[in-house]
Amino acid sequence: MADRRLQVFHTVARLLSFTKAAETLHMTQPAVTFQVRQLEEFFNTRLFDRTHNRISLTTAGERVFEYAERIIGLYNEMNIRVRDITGDVSGVLIIGASTTIAEYVLPALLGEFQARHPDVRIRLSVSNSLGIVHMVESNTVDIGVVESPVANKSLAVEVCWQDQLVFICRPDHPLARAKSVPVRDLLELPFLAREEGSGTREVISDYLAQNNLQWHDLNLSMEFGSPESVKSSVEGGLGVSIVSKATVAKELKLGTLVALPLDPLIERPFSFVYQRQKFRLRAVEEFMRFMRTHCDEQQGRLDEAFSKDLFV
Repeated sequence: MADRRLQVFHTVARLLSFTKAAETLHMTQPAVTFQVRQLEEFFNTRLFDRTHNRISLTTAGERVFEYAERIIGLYNEMNIRVRDITGDVSGVLIIGASTTIAEYVLPALLGEFQARHPDVRIRLSVSNSLGIVHMVESNTVDIGVVESPVANKSLAVEVCWQDQLVFICRPDHPLARAKSVPVRDLLELPFLAREEGSGTREVISDYLAQNNLQWHDLNLSMEFGSPESVKSSVEGGLGVSIVSKATVAKELKLGTLVALPLDPLIERPFSFVYQRQKFRLRAVEEFMRFMRTHCDEQQGRLDEAFSKDLFV
């Protein structure tokens, strides 16, 4: 409903990139350029300076950007207030989730939310935690769900539930019958790790530092881009690893892996992260309300599932 040219200009001005704006808006770059040029023709002035493959706002562009933020903010406020009256929950909801959460936690919850709000179209973007934070920063997603601390203080972070990381190995491994695994027992074992930028890897880094250790103290054998790759490689006898307890339910039931608590324990928050803006689409508000009511339930579900099967 808001002027499309103004929306496109606002996105380009915020990201200072026609390419990134096109990706965010799901448009082609020529279409984005066309919309901005139309607005420049309307005002009969340049809104961007384009030099050496970089763009910056002109003085006129800065003024238009200030008003665009206010106009788009008022439009969003109007949209939410009217939908509060009518009770309508619809539109596109773009969620970003780190790999572990997207694969093992969100599917059932998203199914329930979709059943309650069939007119909401959900899009899920999956990356590691660092990638999801970047998506939130650039407004590529409406809300992110991540598994590591967020350093950007300009973003709002809301802890939902606590996740425990556990040591995993094959059932025939010498440590498989231990009650727990002291952190220094890891040093001589071939260790399989997640990639740089992974929330799991970041939490393990902090854990090592708290115990006066660093990554180079480990016998780092291989790095992988997903929990499934890590687990499969542990099952294949390539080494041991540390993963979220939310990822190993199937393997524990099948008896292909053993999971043990670390000494000291590792816990991390699963958190929502979003822009600190006053008004959001009604679908986003409803999703956040839905997730908040399920946080305690999800924590209890995980604790119950693993109290029976996790530690052997």
